[in-house]
Amino acid sequence: MNYISTRGLAPSLGFEDVLLAGLARDGGLYVPETWPRLEKQAIASLAGRPFAEVAVEVIQPFAGGAFSREELLAMARDAYATFGHPAVTPLVQLNSNLWVLELFHGPTLAFKDVAMQLLARLMDHVLKRRGRRATIVGATSGDTGGAAIEAFRGSKAVDVVILYPAGRVSDVQRRMMTTPRERNVHAIAIDGTFDDCQALVKGMFNDHAFRDRMQLAGVNSINWARIVAQVTYYFVAAVALGAPHRPVSFVVPTGNFGDIFAGYVARQMGLPIERLVIASNVNDILPRTVATGVYEKRGVTATTSPSMDIEVSSNFERYLFEAQGRDSALIRGQMAALAQSGRFEVKGGPELLARDFSAASASEEDVAEIIRRTRQVSGYMTEPHTACGLVAAERCLKPGSTPQVVLSTAHPAKFPDTIERILGERPQLPPRLASLMTDEERTTLLPNDLRAVESFIEQHAGAAAEQLG
Repeated sequence: MNYISTRGLAPSLGFEDVLLAGLARDGGLYVPETWPRLEKQAIASLAGRPFAEVAVEVIQPFAGGAFSREELLAMARDAYATFGHPAVTPLVQLNSNLWVLELFHGPTLAFKDVAMQLLARLMDHVLKRRGRRATIVGATSGDTGGAAIEAFRGSKAVDVVILYPAGRVSDVQRRMMTTPRERNVHAIAIDGTFDDCQALVKGMFNDHAFRDRMQLAGVNSINWARIVAQVTYYFVAAVALGAPHRPVSFVVPTGNFGDIFAGYVARQMGLPIERLVIASNVNDILPRTVATGVYEKRGVTATTSPSMDIEVSSNFERYLFEAQGRDSALIRGQMAALAQSGRFEVKGGPELLARDFSAASASEEDVAEIIRRTRQVSGYMTEPHTACGLVAAERCLKPGSTPQVVLSTAHPAKFPDTIERILGERPQLPPRLASLMTDEERTTLLPNDLRAVESFIEQHAGAAAEQLG
């Protein structure tokens, strides 16, 4: 299995190199040359099997022989043993035809753990085999940073540097990045937005001399291995609800388009998904694009669902590449237009997008109302990102026999102030995180300046090498 860049000017790579590279050298994102498919019988055989075993069946076709089945299964079992629920991603039924897929039972209480815990083990395995080390850089709108730091903390082959927008993540999200004491982890608060952080990360990858000198690797959802690891829970949920013998619809709170693109991949692999619904907050660039066929930046508003306060959805490029006929020249033109004018048109317009997605956005009032109503009607406590999904489910999906699954991306305790303000009750962190809010923090505030960030990394990203020595 080889991988090609969406922008067409970088060499094709195998799975191991894509795992370590993250972003292609031409600024594009890697996608597989062809989509592997699972036959109906193979999908049906996944029912009732442990999560780690399903992960192997989903990921193995993409890995192209990079790992033996035994190696991959051992890493998957080790990764998912860190989760606090035996099912890893359990389904919770809210009404006769609506389920919540809880993706927050990992170490940092967010869906990012599902991919990140496995990614760390895959990356450590490859680096050890090659006798190499790497410097991971990533941007976070809230959850990716904590998940990455937790997954790689103490690694002897990796330094991890996470950029987050100062003052724009929750206290719990910030502390998950700033309280670890390991010398190989560094949290940097950037004076700007998540999109600024993401642009800095892309800038570092596109500075090829710096990239090579620091042996950069990426763990944002630009990393293909992150996407393919997330595909697993679509299969797990769907077969639990009757697939492949009946279709299932999924509603996905998303900002960077990675989580819903994983659903698109599952569909490409043969999973019968009736509808994929994009759920956004007031930063509604994706629903607007689906409605108009025009991707247009209008600025970011801070909300109670900060992980979705995004308007440059990196993984949308992967979808555009597929939907627009794998035309890399067209992608280069669209991305150049976005950088220059803040907008571009999708070839095929809203008709093309409607073929694959429905979409809806939720206001802050919508979010608060559905959190209250869900608690009153079903007794279930949810948080703002998942609430956007519940709103989108009501607006985009009709009642019927097709099971509807809303992805629940974070634990309510990650947003205790918001939940307390809405419900009058404060969600509690699990006992294993009891000291999180009192542990000493360690962070660095830097300006939105590429050279300042690169200078910091060059000065501080040596801990892993020192530990190896």
